[in-house]
Amino acid sequence: MTQAPARRRSVDALDPLDPKKKWRAITVATVLLVPGFWSMLAGLVALASDDVEGGPDPGPAIALGFALLPFVFVALAFLSLHRSAPIAVLKAMGLSLVVGLTVSGIAGDAVTGMVAGVGAGGVAALRAEPYHRWKVRAAAVAFASLYTMVLVRVAGDIVLLSAPILPLTAIGLADHYVEWRARPD
Repeated sequence: MTQAPARRRSVDALDPLDPKKKWRAITVATVLLVPGFWSMLAGLVALASDDVEGGPDPGPAIALGFALLPFVFVALAFLSLHRSAPIAVLKAMGLSLVVGLTVSGIAGDAVTGMVAGVGAGGVAALRAEPYHRWKVRAAAVAFASLYTMVLVRVAGDIVLLSAPILPLTAIGLADHYVEWRARPD
């Protein structure tokens, strides 16, 4: 009688993630985020505007932004070789919605909430090594959100161009900081 072959675990799932692969995942996810982010913002501005003639129809613009958001987290989870990528994407979507709406309500602007929401989702979607701590990642996202909130009030509309690159980049930098601190000298 033959035995069933033993299940083999993926070598990639056990080895530490190469920094190039991590930054590739962050870059691809950010490139996917930018059009969705800007579309959602255009829809929210059109929704809040009194001028009905000047902007896009808010409904489709917001819907396009929300439709692209899952692909951001899918790219982030699968390209970073997350051990349970589908579950991570679902957690990322839930966190993004809850944190994004909460921070938008507290901050009083949509940009800060979107940065916080995408960052919170990114914490769940991006593969973490055993020595990575979610608190450091959350602090990086909080800093990026606070930075965005200050820039929205000080610099104005120019922040809309750079805001989509902040949340996922902050998580990557937080991971590198933790790796640097853990490295024996």
